[in-house]
Amino acid sequence: MFEREKIKGEIWRKSLTYFLTSIEVERGYSKNTVSSYSIDLVRYIKFLEENGIEHPDWVSEEIVKRYITELQSIGLSQSSVSRNISSIRTFHKFLWNVAYTKNYPVDDIEGPMIRRKLPEVLTIEEIFSLLEQPDVSTEIGVRDRAMLEFMYATGVRVSELINFKQSDLFIDKEVVRVFGKGSKQRLIPIGETAIKWIREYQLKVRPKFVKITSGDILFLSRLGKRFTRMAVWKIVKKYALMAGIKKEIHPHTLRHSFATHLLENGADLRAVQEMLGHVDISTTQIYIRAKNIENLKEVYFLYHPRSN
Repeated sequence: MFEREKIKGEIWRKSLTYFLTSIEVERGYSKNTVSSYSIDLVRYIKFLEENGIEHPDWVSEEIVKRYITELQSIGLSQSSVSRNISSIRTFHKFLWNVAYTKNYPVDDIEGPMIRRKLPEVLTIEEIFSLLEQPDVSTEIGVRDRAMLEFMYATGVRVSELINFKQSDLFIDKEVVRVFGKGSKQRLIPIGETAIKWIREYQLKVRPKFVKITSGDILFLSRLGKRFTRMAVWKIVKKYALMAGIKKEIHPHTLRHSFATHLLENGADLRAVQEMLGHVDISTTQIYIRAKNIENLKEVYFLYHPRSN
């Protein structure tokens, strides 16, 4: 899970192992998330040990701030520094909550202000063009069409897509059940067009791809395996190029477009938040900003005398 030899002290090794096991087993965090915490915290604990701090009780607010300054000095981006601070906060909060220590040195630690980048969004015309690119006279084309339709119809994350099971598809009720971050469950409506292509794939293609080891995973590679994130990215990228889309595109672009198009057509922000699985509505509000920017540009180019 992490390179134990990098941490010298037994107390730190045990406390980190306890924390990582807890977030994976009890909170249901993904292996990728646990790995990210591990990388951040091994580096942090190494710094503490290099400064003679061998126990969580000895950590001061000052030493944490020194560590943050060091992260900034080596050129880490603001978002990376902020993520490290979040990992450190969560770690110390865990140790405090389980009474491993009475020390809580991160109460007044603040991260750098981060400019949240507006998401790249495809127009409805670009989406339609993208969805029509797979050659549905082939088995791969039918699968890819079904997968793209599913992504745009539900706005799921890539991790949710590649782990989606057939048993979580309720076609008669026109909903899907998705297990998101921390294994949190949510229901998302799904439209008739996506259902049509998923049925086509399930009836005519998936049975030819499925292997004993495939389990109930809906979308399979030709070898009967679940997709990797990179494989999904390559599929989306391929069809975007075929559609002549010049924008920087990745699987999350379909998720961004899903949210933006719903809001543009009058959907309630809270409903979109629920469908996306956002805990904090401010995360969803960024799509309002993206929508407003497009509206402002439209007004500007229509009325500004020097816009052309």
